[in-house]
Amino acid sequence: MTDIGAEQEKLQALLAEAEKILAEKSLLLRAKIGQRDELAAQRQELYGIRDPDLEEKRLAEALRQVGEAREKALQGHNRLQAELNGLNQQILKLTATVAGRQGQLAELESTFGTRLVEASFADEGAFLQASLPPAEFESLRQRVERLRQEEMEIQTRQQDRRAALLAEQEKNLSDHSLEQIREESVAIGGQVSALQQGVGALQQKLQSQVEQQQRHQARLQEIERQRQECDRWERLHALIGSSDGKKFRNFAQGLTFELMVSHANRQLQKMSDRYILVRDDSEPLELNVIDNYQAGEIRSTKNLSGGESFIASLALSLGLSSMASRRVRVDSLFLDEGFGTLDEDALETALETLAGLQQDGKLIGIISHVPALKERIGTQIQVEAGSAGRSSLKGPGCRRIG
Repeated sequence: MTDIGAEQEKLQALLAEAEKILAEKSLLLRAKIGQRDELAAQRQELYGIRDPDLEEKRLAEALRQVGEAREKALQGHNRLQAELNGLNQQILKLTATVAGRQGQLAELESTFGTRLVEASFADEGAFLQASLPPAEFESLRQRVERLRQEEMEIQTRQQDRRAALLAEQEKNLSDHSLEQIREESVAIGGQVSALQQGVGALQQKLQSQVEQQQRHQARLQEIERQRQECDRWERLHALIGSSDGKKFRNFAQGLTFELMVSHANRQLQKMSDRYILVRDDSEPLELNVIDNYQAGEIRSTKNLSGGESFIASLALSLGLSSMASRRVRVDSLFLDEGFGTLDEDALETALETLAGLQQDGKLIGIISHVPALKERIGTQIQVEAGSAGRSSLKGPGCRRIG
């Protein structure tokens, strides 16, 4: 109990000390609040409702602008001051120059007056009345200058001629007198005239020769053009010329034949990669085949088997129909026999090719007795033999006519 009482007394003492400190702090707080309110009233009286920070920034910006304006004004003042100093220096120089010129002018006026008196002129007006106009005076001055230059040139040429004459005299090239030299000069002049006439005649002959060469060259060019034209006709004659027209017919037919072979080879490549149709070199309207299975050997179509001949004939027929389809529409194609000569693979290839044509809108008709075709062709028209040499048709679209 004694400890608790001591502790309680200690706490009460601390509490009393804390209350005392709190009272002091409260008084200090009220004093600070009073100072704050007083300062706020003073600020309100000085600035009203304006923001101090914004005002400070505004004043700082205004101060900066004033400083820049002052700096510019100082720079302008310095520049103007420098210009003023320069102008003052120019004024001093010009003043000195004017003073010097005034002295020169006075001296020149004195000299001018003396010369007027010496030239018997009463005054300056009389001198000006007797003076030439400026343009005429300038013209005369230029003329005088040209005459002086010409005089100097003439004097220079005279000196050169004298020096040349002296040099020629010192050479002593001839013992003849001047009269003899003149006679010789006249004789030599006649010889020179005769030689000049001969030269003129030779030049005329030379000109005539040049003109003849030009005409000859023009004729050679014309002959060359004619030769080229003749060569062209000779080549054309060698290609298509003959008395009966057979060579030209073969040439024209060969062009069409070449086109047909090209179309046929396109169709042949779809059926077999073994053969390529080509024209015979010796007989342009005959066909040969290149056998790719025998190292590209060229064979005659006469040596083809029955099935190979059928494939080649079918390719030619399809190629011909491709050519005709450019001008005439070919919608139907009929094949008469030939299928019996084909083996199974060749028959399959031929039928696939014909099926492809059918898919392109072509009507394909096959006339054959091969039984294997009956199984491959769905639409059939059969011909049945009757009595008395008559036959009947049976199939789609066939009916008896009464």
